[in-house]
Amino acid sequence: MRLFQLEGCGVMVMKSVLMALGATAILTVAGCGSETKVTRVDAGVVTDLSGRWNDTDSRMVAETMVKESLGYPWLGNFTQAKHRQPVVVVGTILNSSHEHISVQTFVTDLERELTNSQKVTFVAGKGERDELRTERKEQAMYSREDTQKSPGKEIGADYMMKGTISTILDEAEGTKAVFYQVDLQMVDLESNAKVWYGQKKIKKVIEKKRTIF
Repeated sequence: MRLFQLEGCGVMVMKSVLMALGATAILTVAGCGSETKVTRVDAGVVTDLSGRWNDTDSRMVAETMVKESLGYPWLGNFTQAKHRQPVVVVGTILNSSHEHISVQTFVTDLERELTNSQKVTFVAGKGERDELRTERKEQAMYSREDTQKSPGKEIGADYMMKGTISTILDEAEGTKAVFYQVDLQMVDLESNAKVWYGQKKIKKVIEKKRTIF
């Protein structure tokens, strides 16, 4: 048996000649290039291509958990006792999952929901405070006196929201199940009392289908 192979950008010809029985030809066409298609969609559209934690998970969990936290008695109790809104800051959100998760995106989603709720006064976190304090120090050195912002006038937080993102992974025969668990706490900064504890769970099943030619 002799094998002839002709290669082109779009066509590969395989010709198998059986000397005793005659000629039988098999023609196989295979593409050498690939086409990339990009489609713009609304940011609110759910797109879950890989089964990993994504922007939709971050936004929905933040919306749900902030709404739940602000519906608990600690908020009304504080407002009634102090006659003002509580001041809240977001602390560390620890990624204890098996995959890379953009924790900062989730923190930003939490901050947005807390601020827009208009039920609490939200103040900048540690990293932002350091930057703002540096700016005030530079103003004291270089800015006109009537435009300088004085130190010692920051608003101290009454509560800190902090928590963790963790996962449990199960996989067998091409099917993978990923279980995400987000735990958040609202902690009184004066007494260390946990005034609210929330938990949100997401479960995704990813199936890889095999195509047999």
